[in-house]
Amino acid sequence: MPILSLGARLKCLLPIASAPAKFGLCRLPGAGCDIYSPMSLSPATCRRDNDTEENTHVFPLQASCNGRWIPFVPLLILLATCACTSSKARQHVACDTTNHHRSVPPISNNDRTNVSATPTAQVVAYHGQSVSDQPAASQAEPAIANSHEATGESTGVPPAVVESIPAPVPAPGPASLSLGDVVSSIHSTFPLLEAAYQQYRIAAGKHVAAWGAFDTKLKGASENGPVGFYETYRHQAGLSQPIYHGGEIFGGYRIGRGEFQPWYLERQTNDSGEFKAGLRVPLLRNREIDARRAEVWRATYDRQRAEPEVLAELIHFVRDGSIAYWNWVAAGRKYEIGKHALTLAEQRNAQLRRKVDVGDIDPPVLQDNLRAIAQREAKLIDLRRKVEQSAIKLSLFYRSDGGQPLIADQTQLVDFPPPTALNGADLPSDAAIALANRPELAMLDALVRRVNVDAAEARNDMLPNVDAQIVGSQDVGPASSSKGDKTPFELEAGIFVDVPLQRRKAIGKSRAADGKLVQLAAKRRYTVDKIRAEVQTSHAALDAAFQRLAKARESLRLADYMAEVERRKFELGESDLLSVTLREQYAIEAAEAEVDALTEFYTARAEYDAALARDWPPQATTDHRPVDEP
Repeated sequence: MPILSLGARLKCLLPIASAPAKFGLCRLPGAGCDIYSPMSLSPATCRRDNDTEENTHVFPLQASCNGRWIPFVPLLILLATCACTSSKARQHVACDTTNHHRSVPPISNNDRTNVSATPTAQVVAYHGQSVSDQPAASQAEPAIANSHEATGESTGVPPAVVESIPAPVPAPGPASLSLGDVVSSIHSTFPLLEAAYQQYRIAAGKHVAAWGAFDTKLKGASENGPVGFYETYRHQAGLSQPIYHGGEIFGGYRIGRGEFQPWYLERQTNDSGEFKAGLRVPLLRNREIDARRAEVWRATYDRQRAEPEVLAELIHFVRDGSIAYWNWVAAGRKYEIGKHALTLAEQRNAQLRRKVDVGDIDPPVLQDNLRAIAQREAKLIDLRRKVEQSAIKLSLFYRSDGGQPLIADQTQLVDFPPPTALNGADLPSDAAIALANRPELAMLDALVRRVNVDAAEARNDMLPNVDAQIVGSQDVGPASSSKGDKTPFELEAGIFVDVPLQRRKAIGKSRAADGKLVQLAAKRRYTVDKIRAEVQTSHAALDAAFQRLAKARESLRLADYMAEVERRKFELGESDLLSVTLREQYAIEAAEAEVDALTEFYTARAEYDAALARDWPPQATTDHRPVDEP
């Protein structure tokens, strides 16, 4: 009987461990047999290796094969067979649907989306190994994986582990970290810059592909008619070379033998075949431009446009890296200010303790100073956190030679360099420099040249197609007929005319190209205005930041003076702790305001340099350019 066949490899989930007296539903598709169990709490699933059908209904125990009852003993044998694992298939079988005895840990809900429900032959990364290297229990059938995905149960399938990314490491060496080091790291190892360079490589590849339209083509054919009244055998091979300025040169060899139809005698050649060569040139349409040259020119302008795109990305990356660097320097300066404030409070605490011991002040004054110390310690913890966070953000731009992010240490902190004021008279010249150097205009110019190719191709399509062709042929070998009509050299010249009447394709392409040119002209005008506005706004921000810095430094000088005066008065007993603490707090806030002003100044400086395209290194145009000209 088909249901008793043990050759089929099955996967069965039967709740034997939880309820030995109850069996789940098993179905054998293709065998015409169904086995049902009485009142099973959790249905079992049985299938062939390539079967994805699952059954979830439970019926009273019965076994039928196309209407014929099966004895109870063979039924038990079949159920026992389902509970076993085929050693040949090496597939794990679990008999408890609620407790899967797997040899690997279950996956979490977050990892569940990484599990691919693909055939087990597919290789999936798992802790640096392929699935084929893992135990058989880690390879799940697609149907089982899908069923447990729907129910939310753990399948025990090992998660697909994404390639591990090296974590940032502390920067080696105690040397100070300068902005030049960060910018050099961006130029050499920044991942997004490397991705931007690949855009140029992509454009270069498309440029080479466009030249493929001018590749020499080898053509051949063999046409035979061995059965019929006329038995003919024809073979030919030849070469075709497109010409860059239009047309093509072609030549080849053919041989035709057999009994040809009287109206196809031109297919017959002499016994040694025929050599043929010819030239076809356009006289009107496709003379100045054709589809092949247009594609090459478009690819050329796309390649020219890719270079300023890379440089625009580089300018943005250097600007962002510079801002991250100055934020890191500012966080370090504020941390030093917090340390100095805590040191003052701790030194004053020792003085207060001596005064309490001798009875000059009351103990609550000492407690108030301890409160100030605790407050400044908490503030210092927050400042240290900001230093660490800014160093981590800086590590996105500051990397090792191998591209691994480096976390700068506090020993590498440097002070802000002395700021210099801008000359307002240089603003017009700086705007002219920005218009000459900004890559956005070069990108638009290359795009305009590309659209001009579309417009020229549209005008070319308006013209009628008039081609001239000249072909020479010579048969060789013994004559194939008594007339010898194939033996003399033959020369054929002709003109071919093809005129589209409506010319809607050319008219549509011309209108689209004209619209794009007008659109790009408007975008270019806006880009010019935008560049001027960016130069002016960044110049204004830089000038305002410089003036604010001068006021912040004057405020800091006065706050430090008043704090020092208040401390001396307190030592002489002419002031109280509250007044000293307030004066010191004012000095701390003034020092932080100076750091904020310096950060704002150098951030504005980075924006101004980016507006002038000063972060455009000459080596960026050549270092990553592939040599792949055809």
